[in-house]
Amino acid sequence: MTFEEILAQILAVLQREKRVSYRALKRRFALDDEYLDDIKDELIYAKKLAVDEENRVLVWTGHVEGTANTASPPDTTSQQPPQITPPRPEPHTPEAERRQLTVMFCDLVDSTALSGQLDPEDLRTIVHAYQKVCSDVIARFDGHIAQLLGDGPALLRCRRIDFLIPEQFGGGDMG
Repeated sequence: MTFEEILAQILAVLQREKRVSYRALKRRFALDDEYLDDIKDELIYAKKLAVDEENRVLVWTGHVEGTANTASPPDTTSQQPPQITPPRPEPHTPEAERRQLTVMFCDLVDSTALSGQLDPEDLRTIVHAYQKVCSDVIARFDGHIAQLLGDGPALLRCRRIDFLIPEQFGGGDMG
């Protein structure tokens, strides 16, 4: 096989694989060190289609035949191959409008201590009364109870929550 035929085959491999070790080229094409040096000189310096990476790997930098561009100069700032990132899809615009959301949790102060002091029926009556007061205040301010967690409500969309003050719940400490 002639030098040009081997060079053409190595170019095809390099274009396809983008990176090829010199050891793999020597094995694939039964090249000796001197022949490999000739191939490297031709691809790296004469044709400028590849760069040497750490004297171990041949890295493709050229363009496919038929394109108008000439070979790009080797990147000397980094020894890493270029990372190809697929284009990001356009973000989907939701149909709904953006709104502010307030999330709040209310808790009955010392309910754990009360549960040890009261009968379960009496504690249930107190918790239900507390939840009723909370529910009325939350509804008055256009809120919505999302879930009752333990003895207190977790509420959503209370647009005027800043008007609730501790005294509305019967004391200065809301837990």
